[in-house]
Amino acid sequence: MLQHEKAVVVFSGGQDSTTCLFWALKQFREVEVVTFNYGQRHKQEIECARGIADELGVKFHLLDMGLLSQLSPNALTRHDMDIVHEDGELPNTFVEGRNHLFLSFAAVLAKGVGARHIITGVCETDFSGYPDCRDAFVKSLNVTLNLAMDHNFVIHTPLMWLDKAATWQLADELGAFDYIRERTLTCYNGVIGDGCGECPACKLRLAGMEAYLQTRAKGATS
Repeated sequence: MLQHEKAVVVFSGGQDSTTCLFWALKQFREVEVVTFNYGQRHKQEIECARGIADELGVKFHLLDMGLLSQLSPNALTRHDMDIVHEDGELPNTFVEGRNHLFLSFAAVLAKGVGARHIITGVCETDFSGYPDCRDAFVKSLNVTLNLAMDHNFVIHTPLMWLDKAATWQLADELGAFDYIRERTLTCYNGVIGDGCGECPACKLRLAGMEAYLQTRAKGATS
């Protein structure tokens, strides 16, 4: 039974990972979170994640992954790069190998704290073509980590087949809709809550929320 087990959530303080945190708190006896400092352009992300963990009474771990900004220069780690997404190409916000490394280090941490369950908010529906958000990748890495570390890890991806509207629905079902809307940081420009409204992350988040609220309103009147 999961209620008797411990889990680690890969956590950024954004909409998706915070939804996963609320999901994990319903599923597991004990939950800890791990946030990575990889040179992201907005340090508010780290403080936002730490603040949410404190508010929810969850142990917070911060790991230094600054080498990623050296290996994979991109618009998430470089202040002098504009965020662009050309048709048919990966957005320049893509950080090469990020989810691979984050999940691998999360597994090392999880084993050290006596957990075998790892939760990540990756999603194949709205993944913008990111190869390390695919279900096949996560399943493959799960097998690799178990072989590499002789441990029985289970990587959970509660959002894998959900679009942003369905992710908002899940947040609502978890009783966390307002909290996630007001307290999380998804915006590439570092604006907490509804964000700047202009960057790709904010537009995707807002479109999903509006679609879900329309569906919810129709359900309430039917």
